[in-house]
Amino acid sequence: MASSVVTSFQPRSSFLGDRNVFKVSTKQFARVGFSSKTIECKESRIGKQPIAVPSNVTIALEGQDLKVKGPLGELALTYPREVELIKEDAGLLRVKKTVETRRANQMHGLFRTLTDNMVVGVSKGFEKKLILVGVGYRATVEGKELVLNLGFSHPVKMQIPDSLKVKVEENTRITVSGYDKSEIGQFAATVRKWRPPEPYKGKGVKYSDEIVRRKEGKAGKKK
Repeated sequence: MASSVVTSFQPRSSFLGDRNVFKVSTKQFARVGFSSKTIECKESRIGKQPIAVPSNVTIALEGQDLKVKGPLGELALTYPREVELIKEDAGLLRVKKTVETRRANQMHGLFRTLTDNMVVGVSKGFEKKLILVGVGYRATVEGKELVLNLGFSHPVKMQIPDSLKVKVEENTRITVSGYDKSEIGQFAATVRKWRPPEPYKGKGVKYSDEIVRRKEGKAGKKK
């Protein structure tokens, strides 16, 4: 229970010779207690969705290592200890959390998406399309190299990975296809990085579904 103590202080005035009394009150307050509760992480809406495996895809699971093989290629993935992959009798795959932590909740949705990309990649494949915008900008495929003319003093030559296929149409439309979605995205991003689209005239290399926010140039001098 809180209690109060009153003390007095009597200084002597050097001019008036009287005594002034000041009272100082000190109070003691009781401590406030805090209770800790364990908060369970919500289950990821993406992570709890099952993954359908087509009949032409083979799944090999050994501990935390997964290998997926299909008509287009073969991919492998190692799961962290926070999640595990369960193979059901109905031909479905489910990613489950092994612990209830924030990192486990993050890994749950991430590795479910990675697993689904592997299954779809080896069975159907993915593709990414780019468009060259600009006077004199063009692209060609020469053997295993993608040659880009983007306004530099020299052409840009890029080595095409063995797992990817690159096709050029009308000298300005590039299609990158394959079974590894991450490798497709990385190669397409590297191509775009050579000449990103600028906001005034839209010149550069952009994705086919990309919207470039345009800026207004300098206005003419007002009369």
